[in-house]
Amino acid sequence: MIGSSANKTTGAAPSFRVGDERLIKVTESAARKVSSLLTRQGRPQGVLRVAVVGGGCSGLQYKMDLQDTPANRDILVETGGIKVVVDPKSALYVTGSELDYVDALQDGGFKVKNPNAATSCSCGESFSA
Repeated sequence: MIGSSANKTTGAAPSFRVGDERLIKVTESAARKVSSLLTRQGRPQGVLRVAVVGGGCSGLQYKMDLQDTPANRDILVETGGIKVVVDPKSALYVTGSELDYVDALQDGGFKVKNPNAATSCSCGESFSA
Protein backbone atom coordinates (compact mmCIF):
# COMPACT_ATOMS: atom_id res chain seq x y z
CA MET A 1 0.00 0.00 0.00
CA ILE A 2 1.22 3.47 -0.77
CA GLY A 3 -0.03 5.03 2.45
CA SER A 4 1.43 3.63 5.62
CA SER A 5 2.14 4.29 9.29
CA ALA A 6 -1.03 5.89 10.65
CA ASN A 7 -0.54 8.92 12.84
CA LYS A 8 -1.60 8.74 16.45
CA THR A 9 -4.65 10.88 17.13
CA THR A 10 -4.21 13.36 19.93
CA GLY A 11 -7.27 15.38 20.83
CA ALA A 12 -8.86 17.00 17.78
CA ALA A 13 -5.81 16.64 15.52
CA PRO A 14 -6.62 14.99 12.20
CA SER A 15 -5.57 11.39 11.68
CA PHE A 16 -3.76 10.90 8.39
CA ARG A 17 -1.36 8.44 6.82
CA VAL A 18 2.05 9.12 5.36
CA GLY A 19 2.69 7.97 1.81
CA ASP A 20 5.54 8.33 -0.64
CA GLU A 21 6.19 9.43 -4.22
CA ARG A 22 4.70 6.20 -5.57
CA LEU A 23 1.33 7.86 -4.91
CA ILE A 24 2.08 11.24 -6.49
CA LYS A 25 5.28 13.02 -7.43
CA VAL A 26 5.71 16.76 -7.94
CA THR A 27 8.26 18.17 -10.38
CA GLU A 28 10.66 20.92 -9.35
CA SER A 29 8.70 23.46 -11.41
CA ALA A 30 5.38 22.53 -9.78
CA ALA A 31 6.95 22.54 -6.31
CA ARG A 32 8.28 26.07 -6.84
CA LYS A 33 4.87 27.30 -7.99
CA VAL A 34 2.97 25.64 -5.11
CA SER A 35 5.49 26.98 -2.59
CA SER A 36 5.10 30.47 -4.06
CA LEU A 37 1.29 30.25 -3.90
CA LEU A 38 1.35 29.01 -0.29
CA THR A 39 3.69 31.83 0.73
CA ARG A 40 1.54 34.40 -1.07
CA GLN A 41 -1.50 33.13 0.86
CA GLY A 42 0.37 33.49 4.16
CA ARG A 43 0.58 29.75 4.90
CA PRO A 44 4.08 28.58 3.96
CA GLN A 45 3.59 25.37 6.00
CA GLY A 46 0.34 24.53 4.16
CA VAL A 47 -0.45 21.59 1.90
CA LEU A 48 -1.62 21.09 -1.67
CA ARG A 49 -4.76 18.95 -1.91
CA VAL A 50 -5.10 16.92 -5.11
CA ALA A 51 -8.50 15.31 -5.61
CA VAL A 52 -10.40 13.57 -8.37
CA VAL A 53 -14.05 14.54 -8.77
CA GLY A 54 -16.76 13.69 -11.27
CA GLY A 55 -17.15 16.08 -14.19
CA GLY A 56 -15.49 17.32 -17.33
CA CYS A 57 -15.93 15.93 -20.85
CA SER A 58 -14.34 12.56 -20.01
CA GLY A 59 -16.09 11.91 -16.70
CA LEU A 60 -13.40 12.70 -14.10
CA GLN A 61 -11.38 15.83 -13.42
CA TYR A 62 -8.67 16.99 -11.06
CA LYS A 63 -9.34 19.49 -8.31
CA MET A 64 -6.46 21.22 -6.54
CA ASP A 65 -6.67 23.41 -3.48
CA LEU A 66 -4.30 24.92 -0.92
CA GLN A 67 -5.07 24.13 2.71
CA ASP A 68 -3.50 24.60 6.13
CA THR A 69 -3.37 20.93 7.20
CA PRO A 70 -4.37 17.43 6.10
CA ALA A 71 -7.90 16.25 6.88
CA ASN A 72 -8.91 12.99 8.54
CA ARG A 73 -8.01 9.90 6.51
CA ASP A 74 -5.82 11.84 4.04
CA ILE A 75 -2.57 10.44 2.70
CA LEU A 76 0.29 12.93 3.06
CA VAL A 77 3.22 12.83 0.63
CA GLU A 78 6.28 15.04 0.93
CA THR A 79 7.67 15.51 -2.56
CA GLY A 80 9.80 18.19 -4.14
CA GLY A 81 9.98 20.04 -0.83
CA ILE A 82 6.22 20.49 -0.50
CA LYS A 83 3.41 18.54 1.16
CA VAL A 84 0.66 17.02 -0.98
CA VAL A 85 -2.48 15.43 0.47
CA VAL A 86 -4.81 13.02 -1.30
CA ASP A 87 -8.02 11.50 0.05
CA PRO A 88 -8.26 7.68 -0.08
CA LYS A 89 -10.84 7.64 -2.89
CA SER A 90 -8.80 9.98 -5.11
CA ALA A 91 -5.67 7.93 -4.36
CA LEU A 92 -7.19 5.09 -6.40
CA TYR A 93 -7.11 7.34 -9.48
CA VAL A 94 -3.85 9.28 -9.01
CA THR A 95 -1.45 6.53 -7.92
CA GLY A 96 1.75 6.85 -9.95
CA SER A 97 0.91 10.35 -11.24
CA GLU A 98 3.28 13.25 -11.70
CA LEU A 99 2.23 16.87 -11.19
CA ASP A 100 4.07 19.39 -13.34
CA TYR A 101 3.76 23.13 -13.87
CA VAL A 102 4.28 24.78 -17.24
CA ASP A 103 4.79 28.56 -17.27
CA ALA A 104 3.46 29.48 -20.72
CA LEU A 105 0.76 31.68 -22.23
CA GLN A 106 -0.77 28.79 -24.17
CA ASP A 107 -1.33 25.42 -22.53
CA GLY A 108 0.36 26.65 -19.34
CA GLY A 109 -0.55 25.78 -15.76
CA PHE A 110 -0.56 22.59 -13.72
CA LYS A 111 -0.48 19.33 -15.71
CA VAL A 112 -1.07 15.84 -14.34
CA LYS A 113 0.66 12.92 -16.07
CA ASN A 114 -1.52 10.02 -14.96
CA PRO A 115 -0.69 6.42 -15.97
CA ASN A 116 -4.20 5.36 -14.85
CA ALA A 117 -6.02 7.58 -17.35
CA ALA A 118 -7.51 5.39 -20.09
CA THR A 119 -8.58 8.43 -22.13
CA SER A 120 -8.49 12.18 -21.75
CA CYS A 121 -10.33 14.98 -23.49
CA SER A 122 -8.70 17.22 -26.06
CA CYS A 123 -8.35 20.11 -23.61
CA GLY A 124 -6.49 17.87 -21.12
CA GLU A 125 -8.66 18.93 -18.19
CA SER A 126 -10.51 15.66 -17.65
CA PHE A 127 -9.96 11.92 -18.03
CA SER A 128 -11.55 8.51 -17.67
CA ALA A 129 -10.08 5.56 -15.86
